[in-house]
Amino acid sequence: MQLITDLHIHSKYSRATSPTLDLQNLEKWAKLKGVHLLGTGDFTHPIWIKELKVLEEQNGILKTKTGFPFIWQTEISLIYTQDNKGRRIHLLVFAPNYEVVSQITDYLKSKGRIDYDGRPIFGISCIDFTEKLKSISKDIEIIPAHAWTPWFGVLGSKGGFNTLEQAFQDQVKHIHAIETGLSSDPEMNWRYSKMDKFALLSFSDLHSYWPWRLGREATVFDLNELSYEQIIKNIREKTFKETIEVDPNYGKYHLDGHRNCHVCLEPKESNKLNKICPKCKKELTIGVLNRIEELADRPEGYKPQNAIPFKRLLPLTELIANTFSFGLNTKTCWTEYWKLIKAFKDEYNILLNVPLEKLKTIIHPKLAENIIKNRLGQIKIKPGYDGEYGEPQLDKAQLQKRLGDFS
Repeated sequence: MQLITDLHIHSKYSRATSPTLDLQNLEKWAKLKGVHLLGTGDFTHPIWIKELKVLEEQNGILKTKTGFPFIWQTEISLIYTQDNKGRRIHLLVFAPNYEVVSQITDYLKSKGRIDYDGRPIFGISCIDFTEKLKSISKDIEIIPAHAWTPWFGVLGSKGGFNTLEQAFQDQVKHIHAIETGLSSDPEMNWRYSKMDKFALLSFSDLHSYWPWRLGREATVFDLNELSYEQIIKNIREKTFKETIEVDPNYGKYHLDGHRNCHVCLEPKESNKLNKICPKCKKELTIGVLNRIEELADRPEGYKPQNAIPFKRLLPLTELIANTFSFGLNTKTCWTEYWKLIKAFKDEYNILLNVPLEKLKTIIHPKLAENIIKNRLGQIKIKPGYDGEYGEPQLDKAQLQKRLGDFS
C-alpha cells in the first residue's frame, strides 16, 4: 500500500496553533488533502495525551473510530551549551507504543515542566537526550527537525553544528534521518557529502489543519502492512518511496535577509556585506541556501547513487489564490477549492494525477494550466527570507474574466 504521510504535526496545545486543532479536524483535513497517516504531535502534553488515549492502538498505530491512523510523535526543544556555544535544537521523536510514551514523559517530567506547551523546552544536550531515550527503547526514533533552519535547526546558522557527528557525538549511531524543512530539499542536501548516510525526510510541521499547511510536505511509503515497525524500518534502511517538497524558495528561511528592513539577499550578496544588513547595520538572518553553500563539498546538480526521488509541489490553495489574486482563506478561494475536491476527491489527486482537459471542464483554464505547471515544477517563486514565506509568481487570469463561466 502506498501511504502519503505527514509525521511532524502539532496539537492545539502547542504555542501559536489553532484552538480547533483537534483529532476530528486533523482526520477530516488529512482525508481532503490526500494524506493517509499523521503523527499525533505533542504526546507529552498531559491534556492531549488523554485525548489520544481514546484511540485504539495496534502494532504501534493509533486509529480513530473510522479507522484513520496516527503514530506516536512529538517535538522537543533543547536549549543548552556545548563547546562554549549556545545551542537551540528541535528534535522529532517517534515512539512505538503508549508504554514507551509514558516512560519518555516521566523522564522529561524529571527535567522540567511539560504542561505549558506541546513542544516543551529542556536544558538537555542532544547527546544526553538521545542516550536516555535509546535506553528506554531501541525502537524510539529521534530525527533532527527542520535541520537547516537558522534558529532551531541542528545545522542552521544560529548556533548550529557543521555535522550531526558534532551535535550527537557517540550517539550519532542512533540518528538515521533528518527532516529537511521547507527551505531546503534533497537536491540541496545532496551537495553535502556528510548527509549521504542519513535519510532525507519531509513533513509539514503544521500549526493549523488548513490545506496550505497540513501535508504541504510529506514522505511517501510503500508498505506491505501498516505498522510502526515497518515505518521505522523504511526510514532506517532508506527504502521509502519518495518525498513531496515545496520549492525551497517557498520556505520562510531560504535566502538571507531582514524582514523589518525589507532586505532579501542571495548568499553572494550578503557575504560581500559580511552578513550585515545594509540598512540597519545589524547581523542578517542567514538562510538555508547560504548555510548549505558554506558546507557544500559538491557542485550544484550533484546526485548520489541510489538517491531517493522527490517531487516539488505547492499547495492547491496557493495556486488558486495566486492565480486570481484572492486571499488564501477567502470565500472565493474556498469556492474554487471545494469545486475541485467535489469533482476529484482529494488535493493530492488533483495536484498529481488529474489531466488538464478534465481540470478545464471544472475550473478556469488559467488555473488548470497552473496546476499542470505546478506538477511539472515550472512555477517560479519569489524567495522567502527571515520568517517571510516565498510568493508564487503565477500567470494570472484576467480579473474581469477570472472565473468566467466556471463559477
